[in-house]
Parts: sequence; structure tokens; C-alpha cells
Amino acid sequence: MLINFLVLLQALDKCQLGEEVRKKERKLDSAVSENGENWSVGQRQLVCLGRVLLKKSKVLVLDEATASVDTATDNLIQQTLKNHFTDSTVITIAHRITSVLDSDMVLLLDDGLLKEYDSPQKLLEDKSSLFSKLVAEYSMRSSSS
Repeated sequence: MLINFLVLLQALDKCQLGEEVRKKERKLDSAVSENGENWSVGQRQLVCLGRVLLKKSKVLVLDEATASVDTATDNLIQQTLKNHFTDSTVITIAHRITSVLDSDMVLLLDDGLLKEYDSPQKLLEDKSSLFSKLVAEYSMRSSSS
């Protein structure tokens, strides 16, 4: 698939890598080492997101996509998903609770078994739900850090 230069730059901007590429001496012609070793883990995740933007995928499966990135990069990924994948089905597998708070629906598994399935709002309203307890525990850990 031949990709227009401007379309590529727009995808890089959408996944928050446009400025990084523009700073490089050779811009889009800059070398990428094997396995992307000259990019951070977060930048490699953002490149993957950019590829999905270019493909205009209707179904996106994210399996621990933000597990190895810092909070700032996680926030960038969440913003990109929120802003550019509204017409796609996004399935997010995550331990990081903030990765699923904006989801339409949450399916909570415990030891491989389905424990809860509902909107995050409804699960949060029920203070006895496992999801509500996980969010509360995460919030306590985050505020004490």
C-alpha cells in the first residue's frame, strides 16, 4: 500500500510522534535499528498505534498495550484511542485500571472466570463490585505514591 507523505505525517501527529520524527536530522529517512532498539518502549507502542491508524482498522485488540510504558505515554495512547477510534471496536486487555475506565463495557475476569460485565459507570456505582474495589484500591495506591 502506497502511503502519501502527508498522510504518514498526520498519522505520526495523531499518535504523538510527529514532533519526534521532525526533530531527527533525516526526518522520515532516519534509521530504525533492529527491533526498534533506538526508540523507547513507549515510542514503539506509539508506532504500532500509528500503523493501526494508517490501516483504519475496524477492530483493535490491545493486549497489555500500556504495561511497559510510563503514565504520560499511557495517557497519550488513551487520548489517541479516544479521539481516533470512535468508529472501531477496541478490545483492551489490561491490568492498569486507568486503561479501561473510558470503555463502553468492562468484562472482569478472576482466575479465568467471568465475574462482572457492565459499563464502568454501573460497576463503579455498585460499591460491592470487584471493579469498584479495584478502582478504589488503585486510587489509594496512586494517591499515596
